[in-house]
Amino acid sequence: MRYHQGRLIDHIHLRVSDFGRSKEFYDAVLDVLGRKDCVSHGRDWMECDELMIDEIGPGEQASRIHLCFQAASREMVRQFHLVAIRAGGRDNGAPDLRDYHPGYYAAYVLDPDGNNIEAKFDERARARSTDSVRIETD
Repeated sequence: MRYHQGRLIDHIHLRVSDFGRSKEFYDAVLDVLGRKDCVSHGRDWMECDELMIDEIGPGEQASRIHLCFQAASREMVRQFHLVAIRAGGRDNGAPDLRDYHPGYYAAYVLDPDGNNIEAKFDERARARSTDSVRIETD
């Protein structure tokens, strides 16, 4: 078995109130970010690289986090924002340069459960050593 993994985070687990609605949202957002390798496991959870999403049970609370996805260009950030809103998200900051550091170009959308989802392009980056880390298991 072989799979790919990112840099520091092993996984992020989002607990959502309506899996179908959230799956539609994240499928659209991740697709525009170039991640077409997401896998659904039944009707109530999915994974895409380090991101896991599943539906909460009765009496449980949905997640409330800020999650930032890496984008490869300003255009990808703009497409993320547009697609995320079309897929049921709410605008939380239009694509633009931010004052966090020079070259920080980002957009923010609230997902169907109110999580603050960001796509960011770091204009300072010239190149990446690799897109992901390949892990092989037996």
